[in-house]
Amino acid sequence: MLPLAEKAILDALPHGVYVVDDLRRITYWNPAAERITGFRAFDVDGRACDTGLLEHVDESGRQLCTRDCPLRAALTDGREHSARAWLHHAEGHLVPVRMSAAPIPGEDGMPAGAVVAFIDDSAVLDVERRLVVAERLAARDPLTDLGNRRALDDALRRRFADWDRHRRPFAMLACDLDDFKNVNDSHGHEAGDEVLRIVGRSLERAVRAGDEVFRLGGDEFTVVTGPLTEDELERMADRLVMVVAASRYPVDMRITLSVGSAMVRDGDDPAALLRRADGRLLAAKRSAGRVPRLPA
Repeated sequence: MLPLAEKAILDALPHGVYVVDDLRRITYWNPAAERITGFRAFDVDGRACDTGLLEHVDESGRQLCTRDCPLRAALTDGREHSARAWLHHAEGHLVPVRMSAAPIPGEDGMPAGAVVAFIDDSAVLDVERRLVVAERLAARDPLTDLGNRRALDDALRRRFADWDRHRRPFAMLACDLDDFKNVNDSHGHEAGDEVLRIVGRSLERAVRAGDEVFRLGGDEFTVVTGPLTEDELERMADRLVMVVAASRYPVDMRITLSVGSAMVRDGDDPAALLRRADGRLLAAKRSAGRVPRLPA
């Protein structure tokens, strides 16, 4: 039994606390432990925590009680141990917790038991999940759900690092819808937005595994490829043009795509590669008569 003063302190703590003897039988269970686990003090008194009670598991679902249990470790080596784990709630579901186990010294210097403190980690995990979602949303185009310019910058950093380290060639394809302003002018922006969504989906399904498609705004799309050859790059550009032209749209207008591609080369950086792809895109539009030639 705990002294009344110590029990009162532990009862008031917002963290779950329980005490076990050297056989891991529970001798104290505070109110916060009841709240977090759903087990009441009289349910657990005298029972070992690995006998149908908490039975902590790790991220893979592996039981900790028989190998990596902080409580077992504290009783074995007399040191404090911590872990992030999931405990079984009385109602059956798992609760993420952070836990620490510290030995209680006996008269012979060996652990006579241990005290375990744990906190419900659900709120922390929820924040982590929200941060992951926020990070993803910050790098996505809200209309097409493709990567945006921030995601493109990240992709280029990865590709250039791979190029510098392993010399695996990659390419960028700058893509632009032809005369897209006429779609909005003739059919309205809602129809124009649907056209952009369809184009985005078609482009995503036209590239290879490992290639990435981005929307930079308006009717501008960009593809950053994985390793490929010049011939494969040419075939990819043709395929992008084909899938956009062959898709079905909610407008009675022909939707076409112009593409300018650039393979990485020594001395390039992301800005240089993008400029070269954009220059070839503009040349492609001019050669098709889609961009008026500037006077000499």
